[in-house]
Amino acid sequence: MNFSSLSSDAGITHPTARKWLSALEASYICFILQPHYKNFNKRMTKAPKVYFYDTGLLCYLLRINNIDQLKVHPLRGAVFENWVITEYIKIYANNGRSAPLYFWRDQHGHEVDLVIDHGLNLELVEIKSGMTFNKDYFKQINWLNKLQNRRDGLCIYGGTSEIPLGSQKGIPWKSLGMAGIWDENQGRIRFASP
Repeated sequence: MNFSSLSSDAGITHPTARKWLSALEASYICFILQPHYKNFNKRMTKAPKVYFYDTGLLCYLLRINNIDQLKVHPLRGAVFENWVITEYIKIYANNGRSAPLYFWRDQHGHEVDLVIDHGLNLELVEIKSGMTFNKDYFKQINWLNKLQNRRDGLCIYGGTSEIPLGSQKGIPWKSLGMAGIWDENQGRIRFASP
């Protein structure tokens, strides 16, 4: 979210853009995902990301009228990412928990789509709309894992098969919406096969 760019594009002042976004948040139309700030050599960006609670509304605003248009739309990946993050928020909310969700990006363009802060450790999630799984989907997670001396991570992707890769795993999108459940013992979301 770049308020200067948004206010310039809309022909309004910077404070007005912030007030409008605040009104959208208060009406549960959109929400802000903050960057994760653990030190990691102070390479974090400070600009938050804005997502919509309703991806149907998002598609309407993008003039996407049906599934065929969405399949070839240049923002398909962004819509899919928005949906996945919203599903995580729903799972936490349905279990009476506040969602400790963030994203991570450094000044060199490395980015992890979703960081879940469990206190002592971070769960890293990459989100890809592609239907065919690719090991390169873990490239950004592996970059951040080097900084925190870990090897795990998840990738929610647009396919249908679970892909185990040692301590990393590719999770099909249906597992999130249908089988993502809160595991009280682990204190996190667990995925069952769809």
